[in-house]
Amino acid sequence: MRGINSLATAVKSLWSGVCTVTVRKNETNEANGRTEAKEVDLCTNEPCRISFDTVQVTEPSNGAAQVKQTVTLFIDPAVSIPAGSKITVTQNGTTGVYEQSGKAAVYSAHKEIPLELFKGWA
Repeated sequence: MRGINSLATAVKSLWSGVCTVTVRKNETNEANGRTEAKEVDLCTNEPCRISFDTVQVTEPSNGAAQVKQTVTLFIDPAVSIPAGSKITVTQNGTTGVYEQSGKAAVYSAHKEIPLELFKGWA
């Protein structure tokens, strides 16, 4: 077990960002009795790291290369991020707002989650 703890410590030492995970929950507005969607933070200032990878994508039909950027969130595997969550990440003095774009890869020391820019609540 010591090896896993050492690995987790080493991986987390690279994390220079923090994130907030936000979901929407329906709550009753006491003033008017209506059910309204409200943003609720599941976790705040959670240590993390995002990485960016830029790749050229070519489609056989148009021949022009397009540049696509992929974003990956590295976070503790114990942190639960439900599908449809808004993930606000601050790293290196820059803040971005994202959402999960694919299935998370879970390892013993961390979890990797593919992200895309947040387009709004569904």
